[in-house]
Amino acid sequence: MTPIEETVRALDDVVRSGKARYVGFSNLPAWLAMKAIGFAESQSLSRFQSAQVYYSIAGRDIERDLVPMAQSEGVAILPWSPLAGGLLSGKFDPDQPGPEGARRTKYDFPPVDDARLRNVLPALRQVSSESGCSVARLALAWLLTRPFVTSVLVGAKTREQLLDNLAAAEVTLAPEQVALLDAKSALPPEYPGWMLERQNTQKRGVPPK
Repeated sequence: MTPIEETVRALDDVVRSGKARYVGFSNLPAWLAMKAIGFAESQSLSRFQSAQVYYSIAGRDIERDLVPMAQSEGVAILPWSPLAGGLLSGKFDPDQPGPEGARRTKYDFPPVDDARLRNVLPALRQVSSESGCSVARLALAWLLTRPFVTSVLVGAKTREQLLDNLAAAEVTLAPEQVALLDAKSALPPEYPGWMLERQNTQKRGVPPK
């Protein structure tokens, strides 16, 4: 409800007063974030440097618009809920009730497409079996293969979970494992993406699918 220009000026005041070095946004659509960046740059104000957004291997929606915008404008992406509220912890099964006491069993957030989850979990478990790493660690390691992800915000409840999460930074996924996880978690095509892909493949002389 607040004009984005007013928000940008207020955040610039915070930076100029020395209370923060940089500012970022969370949960904005790409068009509004871009509008804020454009206004800030036109007025020589502090602009968004980071984006704290929901992103996981089970929820790749930001790849449609937010990621291209962030890459174009040099905005750092910091995913929140990288394990989809615990769904990617390895403790959940789509056909079984969740573990007792788990937050996800009482609070279904963030929303995850059931069909995609059923594709993603078996792939994660396959790679887990191959590598000896936990499903949670692999879900985080996959995020770190994304060139636009600068860091990941984890929310471990126990020391053991935290140590396992941190160990994701030491995991090196094989190219074929990344390809498998990419394919099983891929977003369905939407317009104008499928039209652009069709035009580009035709220009390269590739028959359209």
